Amino acid sequence: MNSQIIQLHQYCNSLVRYSRRKTRVVNIGGVPMGGDNPIRIQSMSTIDTMDTKGSVDQVIRMVDAGCEYVRITAPSIKEAQNLDEIKKELRKRGYTVPLIADIHFTPNAAELAARIVEKVRVNPGNYADKKRFEEIEYTDATYQAELDRIRQKFTPLVKICKEYGTAMRIGTNHGSLSDRIMSRYGDTPLGMVESALEFLRICEDLHYYDIVVSMKSSNPQVMVQAYRLLVQKLDEEGFQPYPLHLGVTEAGDGEDGRIKSSVGIGTLLEDGLGDTIRVSLTEEPEAEVPVAKQLESRYVNRTTSIIIPEIKTYPINPFAYTRRSTREVINLGGHQVPRVVADFSAKEKVTPASLFALGYHYSVPLDKWNITDMACDFIFLGDNTIDFAIPGTLGLIYNHKTWLTQKSKDRSYPFVTPLDYLGGFELSSSLNFIYTQLKDIHDEFINNVKQDSTAVLLIDTYNTHGLAEQRRLFVELIERDCTVPVIIGRAYADLTSDQLQLFAATDMGGLLIDGLGDGLFIAAVRCGSDKMVNETAFNILQATRTRISKTEYISCPSCGRTLFDLQETTAKIRLRTSHLKGIKIGIMGCIVNGPGEMADADYGYVGSGPGRITLYRGKEVVKKNVPAPQAVDALIDLIREDSNWIEPQEIVTN
Repeated sequence: MNSQIIQLHQYCNSLVRYSRRKTRVVNIGGVPMGGDNPIRIQSMSTIDTMDTKGSVDQVIRMVDAGCEYVRITAPSIKEAQNLDEIKKELRKRGYTVPLIADIHFTPNAAELAARIVEKVRVNPGNYADKKRFEEIEYTDATYQAELDRIRQKFTPLVKICKEYGTAMRIGTNHGSLSDRIMSRYGDTPLGMVESALEFLRICEDLHYYDIVVSMKSSNPQVMVQAYRLLVQKLDEEGFQPYPLHLGVTEAGDGEDGRIKSSVGIGTLLEDGLGDTIRVSLTEEPEAEVPVAKQLESRYVNRTTSIIIPEIKTYPINPFAYTRRSTREVINLGGHQVPRVVADFSAKEKVTPASLFALGYHYSVPLDKWNITDMACDFIFLGDNTIDFAIPGTLGLIYNHKTWLTQKSKDRSYPFVTPLDYLGGFELSSSLNFIYTQLKDIHDEFINNVKQDSTAVLLIDTYNTHGLAEQRRLFVELIERDCTVPVIIGRAYADLTSDQLQLFAATDMGGLLIDGLGDGLFIAAVRCGSDKMVNETAFNILQATRTRISKTEYISCPSCGRTLFDLQETTAKIRLRTSHLKGIKIGIMGCIVNGPGEMADADYGYVGSGPGRITLYRGKEVVKKNVPAPQAVDALIDLIREDSNWIEPQEIVTN
């Protein structure tokens, strides 16, 4: 059992019933956030801020899509001044949406913008601090001297915001922690939180409270841990209960960006945290809004339909990842990566061609199976049977009655209910899947499972607050010192592909983030193709950093600072590098979002000027001012230099 026991009140109201954290109300241009107000939806423009017409047209598209706040970058005085022109034109055209100025390195631009727009966003890591990736030893005295300098720089903005009724977001980003914070706290969630608290202390000393706080990271694990720790620290130190702005920064595009965002944002929403959300996609900003609305909509009338026993202490550290300790059963649990179980129980007939969608390709001329990196590990067949030789890495799961007719075949395993399991039915000598819900957890069942080296639980829930019920099941296992491996199962029906990806990433990813689960089983009826469902499971594991099966792109969503076409460039890089399993590539439109924001990446591609790219190896600059037409080739050459390049192949032979 994890030795660190966490009291509930430290980061959420309840782990078993949906209860939204009550926060201070912050009025932003007549659209209040926090308190009992709805979870607000926002996004950020991508047009050059000096292009007034283009900015206004894009803001209108965002608002028409459902955006309630719009953020616009103001990297210098001239852009801050032009916010006034954008605002006037919007008002002239009948749009009163609150505007937010995005500020990084320029206090004078923030002070001007605070007199014009309804809210300013400052990043503590670079507003009055600095990041040069230098390791500096600070004494208490020199550290305090730096805090005094920051107070002097930051105080004028706070006073202007008080005078003009302007709200502020103190937005910490994982990748842009200052050298000073890094020297004392390291590259950690605690460092992120302390970076924001330093600025909050200044605000509260000046009796300014119209503040929203964010803790963003491109790594959903880090992001979730930082927000939880922030809430704990706010309560511990007696701060106001400030509203939270949720987001996974540089999430990317397509299903990757949606799933990664859902894992981070959805996990926190499940625990009642979050007052406004922004889904950062490398797409047009209006495309972000429907995704955010889908995530938010699940909590409008969220209830707990089946009463879940309270969790008085939580035997899991929610501020640091530790995988639940389990025994190993064949290739499940222990040190094995989480496994993926596909559902073919509703198919009329399963043929070799059916397995194509699950990552298995059969070559007739070679009489051989070829296996991709997204090949599932098991197939649940129910009462279906197959009449062909299966790939050597695949296991088949049958309903118990059907398994009795298939038990002599290799890698054939039964699926049983707890009643059948305890009823003396014939079972496999190597691996048995037991369908389990929270209501099935009782002494007799646990005592049998604890002593059974063949048992694996496949858990399910019908609770409207399903993540909480399944989390309670895990707590029962941990408290009873039961190390049985667990496959997280969830059933969905009649959803769009987007909805399935968003909902499953929230429901299952939220458990994986806490180290819970040894595999995933998504049963999806009329929700899209078998291929999409299978890849969704792998993408959830990738987003939670629990199983890496492909290249990861840390790609910013673009803004008015961007120095090249991010969508087009990301597509080009993805086309050339998507076969590099396990490599993380950061694609940043400007230096504000790199190298700090891509600190988690192996390689970086960053705009450094019009038509010019700077390439990074980790945090180190390798090549400057590479002409954009040659930059992708130069990136690939860099990967080759490190012996990390392999020639692309559609499939891996096994």
